[in-house]
Amino acid sequence: MFVRIILAASVMAAAFAQDQPKVEVEKVNGNIYMLKGQGGNIGLCIGEDGAFLIDDQYAPATPAILEAVKSVEKQPIKFVINTHWHSDHTGGNENLGKEGTIIFAHENVRNRMSTKQFMKAFNAEVQPSPKAALPVVTFTRDIAFHLNGETIKATHYAHAHTDGDTVIHFEKADVVHMGDIYFNGMFPFIDGGSGGSVDGMIAAVKTVHGMISDSTKIIPGHGPISNKKELKAYHDMLVEVRDNVKRLKDGGKTVEETIEAKPAAAYETQLGDGFFKTHNFISFVYETVK
Repeated sequence: MFVRIILAASVMAAAFAQDQPKVEVEKVNGNIYMLKGQGGNIGLCIGEDGAFLIDDQYAPATPAILEAVKSVEKQPIKFVINTHWHSDHTGGNENLGKEGTIIFAHENVRNRMSTKQFMKAFNAEVQPSPKAALPVVTFTRDIAFHLNGETIKATHYAHAHTDGDTVIHFEKADVVHMGDIYFNGMFPFIDGGSGGSVDGMIAAVKTVHGMISDSTKIIPGHGPISNKKELKAYHDMLVEVRDNVKRLKDGGKTVEETIEAKPAAAYETQLGDGFFKTHNFISFVYETVK
């Protein structure tokens, strides 16, 4: 049952990617913006040195993304950094790469994009990306950019949403883009088949929470712009559901029995109406909890 529902969700995502895309621009702080569309939230830093993008959604959205960037300032997109390898964050890589944009990512992102992958959660194979879509600069731990008056630090967090997650911090503007480590207002997807884990996600969220201030603006991978207080609530939810699921799993309960026990009941009304439903999230936690 779970596989059928998840596979249906995958088909829906592919269908959405074929629709006429619409990309909206929302100012975050200073020269940092969030671009919202059908894929993951895009971060934009723009100024005299050009445009710096965090992720680029699905391929059909590229023309709308280019127009959205121009609506802020007519600058070429010089750099893109991918927060992880999923196509709703990397689907525009090929289009931008062919135009000369330099693509950066953690080395595990390139490794996964350049080889055939099997996404267990969707019960589907993902074919290797074309050469133009692959990151041409990779890093293992962190990397920094200095442009548009900003110091932009990108840091890898291991085994969180995937094994290639990167969080980007705009130090001057006091803005953080967390990629899919943070789903705001909905239960998250934890891609255990790509090296993700609920424990790694909790550790990443805790670390980011500890390094930001009450005034920091947070761009999540999905959902509206957030803040430190909301990130703490998200962390606490992850911990509580993880602990509930672990107790049931350690007690010999199957994933179906664990779902039936409703270990995330306290959050279902608030978070259970996103793309991934409560039973999906419990399954992700069950499969990746130690």
